[in-house]
Amino acid sequence: MQFTIHHMDDWQHIAEKVASALEQNILLLKGNLGAGKTTFTQFLLKKLESADEVSSPTYSIVNEYNTPQGKVYHFDLYRLKNIDEVYDIGIEEYLDNAFLCIIEWPEVYEEELYGLKYHKMSINNTGEQREISFD
Repeated sequence: MQFTIHHMDDWQHIAEKVASALEQNILLLKGNLGAGKTTFTQFLLKKLESADEVSSPTYSIVNEYNTPQGKVYHFDLYRLKNIDEVYDIGIEEYLDNAFLCIIEWPEVYEEELYGLKYHKMSINNTGEQREISFD
């Protein structure tokens, strides 16, 4: 799926489409700083009926949210330097025990997902708008 964000309200539509298309429990979010990864996550969690306040896990590495479907874990791997640091946070345990794991900056861990099914969303900030691809 391809989308274009022109206004903040457009995120709502994208969150609805993505929520209805989720078949895997892993969603990789890619995009440069300020592209809208956390903003999208806020809209997605609202669509999944979470009452929790959604914030960037930049410093905590992982945030946990509750939804009627189960736990959602929101990761930000930006500050992790290597795969050992990812394993040190216990990522495999989170992946095994979640309804959904949203992983921002997944590049340090992506190779380890070989053989697993997951969704990938790329957000490209073009200045006036954002181009989104989801698969």
